Amino acid sequence: MFQKFKIHLTNHFPQLKDQKLLLALSGGVDSCVLLDLCLKSGLRPAVAHCNFQLRGSESDRDAEWITNLSERKGLECHTQTFGTQVYALKKKLSIQVAARDLRYHWFESLSQQEGYDLILTAHHGDDALETFMINVMRGSGLRGLLGIPEQRGKILRPLLPFSRDEIKAYAIDNKIEWREDASNAKTDYLRNALRHDVIPQWKKRDPNFDGQFQETLKYLGQAQTVLDAVLTDFKKQNFIPQEEGFKIATAAFEGISLLDYYLHALFAPYGFGNLADLKKLMDAQSGKQLFSESHRLIKNREFLLLSSLEKSSSESYIINADMSSIGQPLKLVFSYEKSFKNGDTKSLLLDKSKLKFPLTLRKWKQSDYFYPNGLGGKKKLSKFFKDEKFSILDKESQWLLCSGEDIVWVVGKRADQRFLATPTSENIWLVRFDD
Repeated sequence: MFQKFKIHLTNHFPQLKDQKLLLALSGGVDSCVLLDLCLKSGLRPAVAHCNFQLRGSESDRDAEWITNLSERKGLECHTQTFGTQVYALKKKLSIQVAARDLRYHWFESLSQQEGYDLILTAHHGDDALETFMINVMRGSGLRGLLGIPEQRGKILRPLLPFSRDEIKAYAIDNKIEWREDASNAKTDYLRNALRHDVIPQWKKRDPNFDGQFQETLKYLGQAQTVLDAVLTDFKKQNFIPQEEGFKIATAAFEGISLLDYYLHALFAPYGFGNLADLKKLMDAQSGKQLFSESHRLIKNREFLLLSSLEKSSSESYIINADMSSIGQPLKLVFSYEKSFKNGDTKSLLLDKSKLKFPLTLRKWKQSDYFYPNGLGGKKKLSKFFKDEKFSILDKESQWLLCSGEDIVWVVGKRADQRFLATPTSENIWLVRFDD
């Protein structure tokens, strides 16, 4: 197994010898074998151990054992204790999901603080098979059937080509010590039931099962690559980048025979997994919205507008008379002009004597109105937005330069004629918008 492991690293991860590594060490046979293989391959990873406090004093003894093992091998060791049950209750998660979240959040924090390039975990081929079967039972799409990816971001799983039997045989042959977690033998959890009751029966029927499963994953991965290319091309053509996200014409989905697949694959990454809601939104009136935990999807005329829920701040920003520029929430530059000249959409000349300082930058309100330059009269800002075909996102992201309650400039769009400088103005003030 060691030679096979070295060849695998050489062929797929030759960069490891030059990188700072962190190895997730639970104390179980899988992670202890991974540590041994890494050390024999010339790698010197630091180790990280999570004490989830789920097995009383046994959890504490595991952490102590890991610390002693690290000292004997001269490796840097990080340990962290978590209140897993409290976290699970607070977040309304299962214990398994809570432990996973805590583990990976801590690993990411460690990697940033200590400068680790990669985090090695001991997931192996049987873990991938169990994940495959769980996702089949959940009705997962093709991507879920790929099991566990060998690398995702900083997480690297170099034992995926190996089975649990290979790993345990290596541990016994090389007299590697490890800690047994008694809870792994229980079949209360689905993964353990598959591990102990279902998968062994499959393997008994075919001695080549592990290799054939790896081949199946390879073919599924190739199919997913082809589909990804099709979806990437569709997204490149139809997801039009906007300042606040993407604009997608609903007409782009007309005539697609596999509409359900397209909708799920394109919008599920943003948290929209309900196909019925997505289809209703296609035919809904303008203004209808869907929300996920991270994004918003809005029907706006013949388009869908996709944006993050991280909105620009709606608080006011103060501009004093002596300021030469501001950088937040947008960049405005202020200067005096000796003579009158015409402005453009990115700048305007104001008669400073007509302004009440400090000025403010704010977002719009339903009651807002102004006197658009060139109109010759008063107009509600909501009507201006409608006439200019502002989308909901456009309106929410639009900043207003105000003098008291009066709008001076719909920034970058239209000025209020009451405050503009004229050829007879003596105190001409230039405001320029640098977007």
